[in-house]
Amino acid sequence: MENIASLTIAQVKEGLRAKNFSAVELTREALRFAESENAKTNAYLTFSPELAEAAAVAVDAKIARGEHTGLLGGVPVAVKDVLSTKGVRTTCGSRMLEKYVPAYDATAVAKLKASGAIILGKANCDEFAMGSSNENSAFGPVRNPVALDRVPGGSSGGSAAVVSQGTAVVSLGSDTGGSIRQPASFCGVVGVTPTYGRVSRYGLVAFASSLDHVGPFARTVSDAALVLEAIAGRDELDATSAFAPVDDYQTEMRKPVKGMKIGIPKEYFEGLEAETGDKIHAGLDVLRKLGCEIKEVSLPHTPYAISCYYIICTAEASSNLARYDGVRYTARAEAATLTEMYAKTRGEFFGMECKRRIMLGTYVLSHGYYDAYYLKAQKVRTLIAGDFSNALHEVDALVAPVSPFPAFKIGEKMADPMQMYLSDIYTITGDLAGIPCMSVPCGNTTQGLPVGMQIFSGHFRESTMFRVAYAFEQAGGVA
Repeated sequence: MENIASLTIAQVKEGLRAKNFSAVELTREALRFAESENAKTNAYLTFSPELAEAAAVAVDAKIARGEHTGLLGGVPVAVKDVLSTKGVRTTCGSRMLEKYVPAYDATAVAKLKASGAIILGKANCDEFAMGSSNENSAFGPVRNPVALDRVPGGSSGGSAAVVSQGTAVVSLGSDTGGSIRQPASFCGVVGVTPTYGRVSRYGLVAFASSLDHVGPFARTVSDAALVLEAIAGRDELDATSAFAPVDDYQTEMRKPVKGMKIGIPKEYFEGLEAETGDKIHAGLDVLRKLGCEIKEVSLPHTPYAISCYYIICTAEASSNLARYDGVRYTARAEAATLTEMYAKTRGEFFGMECKRRIMLGTYVLSHGYYDAYYLKAQKVRTLIAGDFSNALHEVDALVAPVSPFPAFKIGEKMADPMQMYLSDIYTITGDLAGIPCMSVPCGNTTQGLPVGMQIFSGHFRESTMFRVAYAFEQAGGVA
């Protein structure tokens, strides 16, 4: 069998077609490799061997009958542990849901299964997707496979790490303020945040409902596009999912980029570490050589994005996490009275970051502060979305850094929440605007740490984003 740590979707499909290995053989080897490597990174929280083997048997049976196995037939996949998986523990990285086993699949997971994917297990994450480093998981931090003393980014750190480590071919994550793109950048893989509503949120345990997106991680742009194609589309179970048709990304992304206009938001190049800035500028040079026209644009309300985001997301988190009270499917603390049980359950089983955000959110929604904070933040959000709309009328796509710096050391920012929050300064705007955005590898620093280049495009124009990313990748990217 080929080196399992570097397989792409195309190589899996070709190997199965040529009978170099069966889906069952690949699945067993993938599970063995993932379990043995997990001690290094703690990227998986739960493995699902029975589910994986059953899916592999079904793929082999289809191959034997000469049937189409699906877009992802036989491909080993990991799923972030905030997406419900029927019969497989779903913890959200929290002691609150440590023993929770859903009775249903999230729509994105159901679509993975329908496409023939082999789900190996659930990837570690910051508790309830709240964090930028994957250090807030109740089950221990994830370590970056590129440098084990550094964070993989968050909150989808486990999903990025398994792809970087080679313990899954592709994976699913969720993005609320950069939780796909920032880990992708830190781990040197491709991460895609689709347009809000492009992928159903049904079965995604909610953090901030108006900001949450489900999206893929992969080692190549083509693989990421194929996974998005498999999971995208309207879902009757999610009123916020869009009716917009899903493009044939594989065809669209191979169109030439010569003559495309690429916007450079000047506000995103302030406060960058020198090496990160150098890599992004080198990436822009690659696009110039491919025939793209580079034009500076302005997104003037960017300085207000952090404040705006942390008011809206904490308010929505406060509301969404109210259901975890010890009465129904969560952990429960023993207490003499109902009120005491509520307080003890939430005090004992929520981590510090969840508590911080619940308190902030409750405050900004409280009487006398709603108009001053939450309502004003929503108005600023509209202005930020307007900035992107105006800029994307002038250009086809925007290119910017993902993070001001590469992966930082474990423990480096935990004592200062504001410094941690600032690591998402270039990613939260895309979520606030609801537009598609992604990270594509853009070389390494002198320390060998990956840098990601961020690409934005207009609503439901993922094809344009993939087109720029694919051309950049095929041109060799940045060394």
